[in-house]
Amino acid sequence: MFDTITEKLTAVFQRLVNRGRLSEKDVDEALREVRLALLEADVHFRVAKELVARVRDRAIASQVLESLSPGQQVVKIVYEELTAILGQGYRALTPSPRPPSVALLLGLQGSGKTTTAAKLALHLRRQEHHESVLIAADLRRPAAIEQLVTLGKQHDIPVYAEHGATNTVEVARRGLERASALGATWALVDTGGRLHIDDELMREMEELKAATSPAESLLVLDAMTGQDAVRAAQEFHQRIGLTGLVLTKLDGDARGGAALSIAHVTGVPVKFVGTGERADALEPFHPDRMASRILGMGDVATLVERAQQEVDTHQAKELEKKLRRATFDLADFLQQLRQLRRMGPVQEILEMIPGLSALGRRLPADAVDERRLKRIEAIILSMTPEERSHPDILNGSRRRRIARGSGTTPQE
Repeated sequence: MFDTITEKLTAVFQRLVNRGRLSEKDVDEALREVRLALLEADVHFRVAKELVARVRDRAIASQVLESLSPGQQVVKIVYEELTAILGQGYRALTPSPRPPSVALLLGLQGSGKTTTAAKLALHLRRQEHHESVLIAADLRRPAAIEQLVTLGKQHDIPVYAEHGATNTVEVARRGLERASALGATWALVDTGGRLHIDDELMREMEELKAATSPAESLLVLDAMTGQDAVRAAQEFHQRIGLTGLVLTKLDGDARGGAALSIAHVTGVPVKFVGTGERADALEPFHPDRMASRILGMGDVATLVERAQQEVDTHQAKELEKKLRRATFDLADFLQQLRQLRRMGPVQEILEMIPGLSALGRRLPADAVDERRLKRIEAIILSMTPEERSHPDILNGSRRRRIARGSGTTPQE
């Protein structure tokens, strides 16, 4: 996530920190590089200019330049100003007074609305303990309804769909009636992709909003489209009145800098970001955490939240006792390996750990081979309970048997 800009900014700040005392000229040279790095990453030029100006005003103050660690003070100022640019704190979804609350998912074609709808329903269930109904109101794209129905089945989420329907507003109305009958907390309406310059389709969206009275009107944007995403957000907001943005494909890097400026330029908060293809790869957007990641400082808060979701406290205490008694075996290792993999790709986890975040970015994409972890899991599962508890009994014949059972080699 933001690998290129993070590497460039980290290099600039490392030079500042290593210099000890700083002059006004040193700060200006560093901020010139910061501005170039932001512009190359496709951050909006006004945002880059404003950010650098605000940082300079604070950084050249005498109490900063004359402090014992001026370089670190400048980095702290950049972090605070970047956090302010990204948005004013975490903005959760705001439900209606009476359920089901409606969330309209809008956007251009190919922005990822359908998959985002399913991810959002899964997030609401796991994090908020709210049940949702997905409403298939994209009646133009071939196979859009089938895609949403398939995603719903995969994650046991109810989907309201009408095959062959032509009236989007009527489908949404009947979908809301179904959500109400099921007692759902949220009704997530997946709408068809549309350009903001297509007046007919935008009028349809206005009618849909008037008919459903949504608590949230969320624009789903592909973060890789750069400044086009910013322009689309501005147009949709003027026409529809948005309550939030969802940025998808933020695990990519090319032109991803537009995501840094979109909330500041449009005045619409980013509420969620998509960080991968997994069903759970949708994160609430926390400006301070994102700023920390961009500056190579890791993201301990998100890492802890993921761990709390996947790690059973009682099991963790039992494992600690086993480690203290030196009785930790391969069955325990398998349990921990599965918990780790449920938290997400290992390389992504590395990037959240301060000190290891730079290592995670420098590693090639295939350096942490998830398939190798699956092979390790298969090997342990092919062992008997006794072998998992006492691996010292593994001899040649046992190794060959385990290799056949796991589809690996005796050497592995």
